[in-house]
Amino acid sequence: MQAKVGDRLLFRGRTVGMKDHTAEVVEVLGEDGEPPYRVRHDNGHEAVVIPEADCTVQPAE
Repeated sequence: MQAKVGDRLLFRGRTVGMKDHTAEVVEVLGEDGEPPYRVRHDNGHEAVVIPEADCTVQPAE
């Protein structure tokens, strides 16, 4: 997986009742666009994530 600042990560709900959600990449901590990423969720919470296989990148427009 490769992402850049401004891209959004789409996290798929993994259990019943868990909804899909997105977060904006605010910093790429790996080399050449690789994880980990610092992301900002829609509620303003920031976290460092290493996305799993059920996560996809939505390129910035």
